[in-house]
Amino acid sequence: MASSSSYNMQNMSDLENSMVSIIDVFHKYSGHKCHLKKAELKDLINHEMKHFIKKVQDNETLDQLFNDLDQNGDLEIDFQEFIALIAMVTSACHDLFPAHH
Repeated sequence: MASSSSYNMQNMSDLENSMVSIIDVFHKYSGHKCHLKKAELKDLINHEMKHFIKKVQDNETLDQLFNDLDQNGDLEIDFQEFIALIAMVTSACHDLFPAHH
């Protein structure tokens, strides 16, 4: 796979563009290390998902979410664990956006 910058975004489908956006947002908060610490996950949720997830303010809520996502117990959220969050939130919000026929 090539980086998002090597693709011509104009030729990609809406879904492909959305996938690139997810990757770009993850890297915006994780940097070059490709893992999110708890504070970085909180910032990502509060800035990028504020309409779908209520603002994470208390540490107990953040701790529970982080522990649920951190499947391998390394105290970081890798991309695969982050995608699980995206899938759960997308699935939960599906009914908010009726199909356009």
